[in-house]
Amino acid sequence: MSAVGIITAALAAGAAVGVKDTASAAVRDAYSELKALLKRGFGDHDGAAVRALDADETEPGVWQARIGDALAESGAADDEEVLAVARRLLALADPDKARTFRIDVETNYGAVGEFHGPVTFNQGPPVPPASPAAP
Repeated sequence: MSAVGIITAALAAGAAVGVKDTASAAVRDAYSELKALLKRGFGDHDGAAVRALDADETEPGVWQARIGDALAESGAADDEEVLAVARRLLALADPDKARTFRIDVETNYGAVGEFHGPVTFNQGPPVPPASPAAP
C-alpha cells in the first residue's frame, strides 16, 4: 500500500470508528492528530484540501479523490511523523486492515511473505547464489 493509501485508509477508518460513541479516546486523539498534522502540512497552498479534512468521510477512495494529490504535492505522504500517526490510527481503528499492509518495493532481495512483529531488513547489494559443487 502506498503512503497516500495508508493515510487515506487511516482517515477513513478513523472517521468510521470516531463517529461511534464507543470509540476509544486513543482513536479520537490519533484521528485529530493526523488531521492537524495534515492541515499544517498543507498550509496555505491548498485551501481545498484543508477544508476537505473537516469532513468525516468513511470511504478511502473519497479521501483519495479529495486530498490524494495534495498529500503527494505537499510532501505529507513522505513525512515520517504523518505516516507513523496514520499507521497508529489504522492499527487502533481497523486492526484487520492494518495487518494487510503490503509494501511496494522495487527489489525485495528475497523478502517475501507476511511478517508478524518487528522486522529489520538490511539492504545491500544482492549476493549471487553459490555455485553448485563439482561432482
